[in-house]
Amino acid sequence: MNYSNLFRIAIRALLRNKLRAFLTMLGIIIGVASVIAMLALGEGSKMSIREEMSSMGTNMVMVMPNSQRRGGVSLGSSGSMALKYSDVTALRNEAGSITSVSPEVRASGQVIYGNQNSQTTIYGISEEYLTIKKLEVETGRLFNSQETKSMAKVCLLGQTVVEDLFGENVDPIGLSVRIKNLPFQVIGVLKEKGESGMGQDQDDMILAPYTTVQRRLAAIDYINGIYASAVTEEKSAEAIAEIEEILRRSHKLKESDENDFRIMSQSELIETVSSITDIMTLLLGAIAGISLLVGGIGIMNIMFVSVTERTREIGLRMSIGGRGKDILWQFLVESMLLSILGGILGIISGYLIARLAGSLMDSPVFVTTRSVVLAFVVCFAIGVFFGWYPAKKAAGLNPIDALRYE
Repeated sequence: MNYSNLFRIAIRALLRNKLRAFLTMLGIIIGVASVIAMLALGEGSKMSIREEMSSMGTNMVMVMPNSQRRGGVSLGSSGSMALKYSDVTALRNEAGSITSVSPEVRASGQVIYGNQNSQTTIYGISEEYLTIKKLEVETGRLFNSQETKSMAKVCLLGQTVVEDLFGENVDPIGLSVRIKNLPFQVIGVLKEKGESGMGQDQDDMILAPYTTVQRRLAAIDYINGIYASAVTEEKSAEAIAEIEEILRRSHKLKESDENDFRIMSQSELIETVSSITDIMTLLLGAIAGISLLVGGIGIMNIMFVSVTERTREIGLRMSIGGRGKDILWQFLVESMLLSILGGILGIISGYLIARLAGSLMDSPVFVTTRSVVLAFVVCFAIGVFFGWYPAKKAAGLNPIDALRYE
């Protein structure tokens, strides 16, 4: 059996029906292009989210209250009073594996300047919050400890809030805005961060002293969360263990009691989000892969047609010494050529589609070597799997019956 002859015969057979061969490959092209584009967009989104979250500091540790339960029903954690400022003080004084710690108190409300208004979230924080969350002051200044103690009505605005209230190219430093009908003096503007990898506007926020937000805006005596920085990323696990031990002692929890708080590190959060995006990417790839199955069925259908059309040719080859194995390989090679050529065109199309979709959606794309290799392997497998049965049927024809076929 001469393999070079098999390839020449297969190529000639495909060139005799160029349009039919292309339409047969179209299913494979669309399937591979869909899989490559979906995986590239999914991988690009995952990398973007990881980079965005890493930019906030991989050594960040977050403490949130556990969900309240009443009668076995979860009431959520937003109204939980488990965390107090005394917990922040305890961590600041006793935790040796963290460098910075800040409370966070949240309040939503309308902020007004003149005849302009904006609905946003006001975060009550301490001075260390900016260092922990990698935020920067572009103009103006951060409030000081004296302003925090006195519950001063001062604030820093995110860029989105500045544009909504004052328009572009306006310096709001020194101006007063009203938050829930209370006047606040603008003392600073935060540097723009843009959208997060999950589509959240990171500039739609106002920062104020936690005492001011806690007492004057939210009217509560507890805090919504605690943010801290571990000494290093490697010591995040040690910091979590230390924070848990201190808070359990601070909350006077017995050994048998469950924590009334939960602790997460930024690195754990990154891994959790990555695993979710991986599942979504695989799901999208699997959905797109259905078109590969349809393309394979198309190849099988055309190969059956080809066997029927070339029955007399098969009988003639057998009558002059061609073996069933040679006939089987002849049609199998044609099937594999169709699927592999379709795969190559599909990979090129998928890359171009991914780049176009990425530019239109302003989303990063990343075509991995794994997805390209997977596409080639799948295309080869489709060629063999869907081409084998028609090829076996051709190889099993009786030479006399084949020569008589009309």
